[in-house]
Amino acid sequence: MERLSNQFATSLVKLGVKKGDRVAIFLPNIPQFVIAYFGVLGAGAVVTAINPLYREREVEYQLNDSGAQTIVVLDSLYPTMAKVRQKAKLKNVVVTGQDEYCYKKAGSIDVPNTLAFQVLSEKGPCNPPNLKLNPDEDLAALQYTGGTTGTAKGVMLTHTNLFSNALSFAAWIKGTAAQETFLTALPLSHIYGMTTSMTVPISLAAKMVLMPRFEPAKALEAIQKNKVTLFCGVPTMYSALLANPELSKYDLTSIRVCISGASPLPPQTQKQFMQVTGGFLTEGYGLTEASPVTHCNPVDCTMKMVKVGSIGLPLSDTDARIVDLDSGTKTLGVGETGELEVKGPQVMKGYWRRPKETALVLHDGWLLTGDIAHMDKDGYFYITDRKKNLIKYRGYSVYPRELEDLLYEHPAVKLCAVVGKPDPLAGEIPKAFIELKESASVSAEAIKTFVNDKVAPYKAIREVEFRAELPVSSAGKVLRRLLSEKK
Repeated sequence: MERLSNQFATSLVKLGVKKGDRVAIFLPNIPQFVIAYFGVLGAGAVVTAINPLYREREVEYQLNDSGAQTIVVLDSLYPTMAKVRQKAKLKNVVVTGQDEYCYKKAGSIDVPNTLAFQVLSEKGPCNPPNLKLNPDEDLAALQYTGGTTGTAKGVMLTHTNLFSNALSFAAWIKGTAAQETFLTALPLSHIYGMTTSMTVPISLAAKMVLMPRFEPAKALEAIQKNKVTLFCGVPTMYSALLANPELSKYDLTSIRVCISGASPLPPQTQKQFMQVTGGFLTEGYGLTEASPVTHCNPVDCTMKMVKVGSIGLPLSDTDARIVDLDSGTKTLGVGETGELEVKGPQVMKGYWRRPKETALVLHDGWLLTGDIAHMDKDGYFYITDRKKNLIKYRGYSVYPRELEDLLYEHPAVKLCAVVGKPDPLAGEIPKAFIELKESASVSAEAIKTFVNDKVAPYKAIREVEFRAELPVSSAGKVLRRLLSEKK
């Protein structure tokens, strides 16, 4: 892999990619993602990973905002990318097939400035480009995340951010060098998967079992066949594995440690998974702005050091505290509820080209997370609510504002609000409340089609409820809280 990523790095330099340039990776979990990722870093460039589920509109926004002029794309995703190629001012397109490095080489591509991945990764010199990098300042990744506004922002992560988080998390889960096997089922395009399921196993010289798409039956088969010892996931993944009707046919006893993040882990799921596997499952916490891991329960199979319902303790070299919700300047005491704030080597440099928004969340090295929490007398932290109006669908973050902006483009919509509705399988589903314009008429299905065709499937509005009137404040703002209470 080192040879291939070095060769890919030198090929990128020959294409004109310079230090600091952004290179987009539009791939699922396949070997080419890993090779391209480290190849981009070896060229001194910056990775901006695009979710393979993204639609044309979302891809165009990220390419334009990041300024990426080179992209590595899966052949089946090429049609989506091709529609925005000129709008995004792409200079170089590198196409790969899912079967490359598995069965066959890619065929030739007869499109100007479009190259085959395997040709680039096998023809360059084996030595990486000679570059001088400042790991504390130079960017390694530009990861996109939403916020209270729902507008995607590029999170600037340095080499030190990602490197430090990988090493501290590897130590926290007590990973043993060259002896672990990771199930890489979380999408590598997301910072949670990128760190815990790629850079952490690589730091341990561990085996990685890549899953382009999480499918419970295939995951169970992969765990048994490869004797997986470690993997990180979201609660819905663990629930789906336990719900598989053929669960008893598989031997899962190779599992040693699993970490759950992105949304609260149901205690019953935790207990049942540990009974079935004999391994350890606990809850952690992180956010894109922190590379992402900041907290986790200690790895303790006796469960004496684990507090169910808690996100655990801060990782090594990570400080955490609770501050008041109004000013964010007053540190609160044990048991008091406020906003969680963190500080450590994994905290981002800032938001890409957004100094004002950076200043709102970063000060003196401390990062305001936007999550409401409290700390107990033993230093364990608990998330109690979100300051942001965030919806967590199967571990994915869905920002209501993005969906609401699309709803307002519909000629029949007067007022709207999107909230998260609790769901036993998905965690939460996006539900839209709509007040129509006078004399306007439209069906719920038509509304869903209007929005859902423009966004990734996980963002799709699942339910629509029409109201004669939506509750609004004196300023005319829809009172989402009142809708949430009745949803």
